Amino acid sequence: MSIIIDKVNYIYGQGTAYEKHALRDINLKIEDGQFIGIIGHTGSGKSTLIQHLNGLLKATSGAIYVNGEDIYDKDYKMSKLRTQVGLVFQYPEHQLFETTIFDDVCFGPMNQGLSKDEAGLRAFEALRAVGLPEELYDQSPFDLSGGQKRRVAIAGVLAMKPQVLVLDEPTAGLDPKGRDEILDQIADIHKKTNSTVVLVSHSMEDVARYVDRIIVMNRGSVMFDDTPTEVFRHYKELEQIGLAAPQVTYLMHELREKGYPVSCDATTVEEAKEELLKLFGKDRVSR
Repeated sequence: MSIIIDKVNYIYGQGTAYEKHALRDINLKIEDGQFIGIIGHTGSGKSTLIQHLNGLLKATSGAIYVNGEDIYDKDYKMSKLRTQVGLVFQYPEHQLFETTIFDDVCFGPMNQGLSKDEAGLRAFEALRAVGLPEELYDQSPFDLSGGQKRRVAIAGVLAMKPQVLVLDEPTAGLDPKGRDEILDQIADIHKKTNSTVVLVSHSMEDVARYVDRIIVMNRGSVMFDDTPTEVFRHYKELEQIGLAAPQVTYLMHELREKGYPVSCDATTVEEAKEELLKLFGKDRVSR
């Protein structure tokens, strides 16, 4: 499923004293099966951009095409788009409202017209996919921890079987273990279903570890759009807009400055490890 964003602009409060140009001439193409990271400082336009992907916000100007169809065409059904592009908000409690976890996850499929049995099967599959224990299914979603609420919110979107999964800071406020568990599960879902995943994150380490393409937003515009290796080569420019590269990237630059012949392209711990193994040999590194 391809999404083409063509010269999209978005202005909050247009024509008022509070007018703000949030997106400026955005041109992007999202291909099938990609795992994309979107990064940027607060107010850069990340959340505004992803809310255009499933029609929650309508562009002030420009066009968005999904599988070749203009979503702003008067005959286009937004309900169709929202079954294809699933959005998980940063605060999952905004998406939870049923009396039990299982009913909450069933809501989306039933709203798509599926029978109760079909929706139930989808809910079981989705809850298993996000690793939520079965003994919790009949509990209220509001009694869960923050990490468990995230899992339920993600499951509720997965149960509708979207072709594109969009996640806005899905690990915000979680401890490192909870963050890794959720991101590992999202990566596993992406691998098994070959769905497209769009991940908004403030963590450079998470983005470097999981995604194959990074879009950097700055003041409502796309500053960079490339592989993690290429984007983080511009770490000095990223610092100027309040971002950074992963910590291992700085480590490799420091080693290079001290005369060690290492590549500065490492963006993950595993890549840095491989570089150090090449330089020092497996025996010394293992000790």
